[in-house]
Amino acid sequence: MRGFDLLIVGAGAAGLSLAHAAAGIVLPGTGTPRIALIEPPAGAPRPGDRTWCFWEHGAGPWDEVLAARWDTLAVRSPTGARHEQAISPQSYKMLRSRDFEDHVRAGLGPDVHQYAATVTAIEDGADHATVHASRADGSPVSLTARRVFDSRPLPAPPPARTTLLQHFRGWFVHTEHDAFDPGTALLMDLRTAQPRRGVSFGYVLPLSCREALVEYTEFTRRVLDDAGYESALRRYTAEVLGLGRFTVAAAEQGVIPMTDGSFPTRAGRCVFRIGAAGGATRPSTGYTFSGIQRQVASVVRSLERGRVPVPPIPHKRRHLAMDSVVLRALDRGRLDGAAFFARLFARNDMRAVLDFLDGRSVLGRDLLVGAAAPVVPMSVTALECAFGSVRPERSTP
Repeated sequence: MRGFDLLIVGAGAAGLSLAHAAAGIVLPGTGTPRIALIEPPAGAPRPGDRTWCFWEHGAGPWDEVLAARWDTLAVRSPTGARHEQAISPQSYKMLRSRDFEDHVRAGLGPDVHQYAATVTAIEDGADHATVHASRADGSPVSLTARRVFDSRPLPAPPPARTTLLQHFRGWFVHTEHDAFDPGTALLMDLRTAQPRRGVSFGYVLPLSCREALVEYTEFTRRVLDDAGYESALRRYTAEVLGLGRFTVAAAEQGVIPMTDGSFPTRAGRCVFRIGAAGGATRPSTGYTFSGIQRQVASVVRSLERGRVPVPPIPHKRRHLAMDSVVLRALDRGRLDGAAFFARLFARNDMRAVLDFLDGRSVLGRDLLVGAAAPVVPMSVTALECAFGSVRPERSTP
């Protein structure tokens, strides 16, 4: 049984980000940490290639492996009105999971030991935890570590007042004629047919005049079947965007829980949760990558200072409270989601909205952003959230 300072379960965005950040630190009294990174073996079920998007001020640590970036964003209202704005000094960035993974793995030094095995159990202890796993051939492996960080998705969302699902399918399309402005990302196109409760929108990230990632997204309780996504994308690309003839080079699909449930990040004396399982996802948007980076940075600072590295929830309490109200109002059908998001961007500086959605805004700006919401239905919903019970919510993934 091998012993490590840190053991990371899972090699997605959270696990690899932590391995990348922790590999170069110095632990008080110990020196460079011995790190184990364990992930399922080849052939085991795992997510396919994904696209992560985020925004940040100026240069960032992942700029050299970005697939694309945009300094101008646009939003289309249900009536077709277009709100477009340059967001400098911020940039909206696209990162492909495969490029991120290759970059991080290439930089992991000899103190990071990688294991291909499926974790079957984690035993917590007073001063270390033991991780039990099974290799592809069925042989067992057990590893111990002073700190274990588990980034695996939770089997189900936690008990909550409201749980919606952000579910989507996207096509990487190549058109026969120029159809896109490569300098502008279309963040929300609300000209799609709207569900009775929740919201739907299109999303266009142009890579050139003839190439783009085009997605159809819903915030609802239930996912669509294959025919539903295909039909929605066909209507969006043909009737809304008017792309004409195009080919689909690749596709991606995903489901992200949007919940106001609580995510405890400490699972034991020596075991912690990070990433989406540790509350890194912003409930009202589904964006996770930026939250992961803030969470990882906090963990690394604690390790360097010799403190217990409990991962923080990377979102302010008032933002989580506001998200809870928005989710509830959407789910109850009290809030016209398409109209709300259109007003949010039309009435505010887009940079301020991005700061709000990323949790970087101050209280005064939050109040101005919140003014885009209708007063009566949101007030009723806020009271309902304040006095309602927290219970398991059933959604169909």
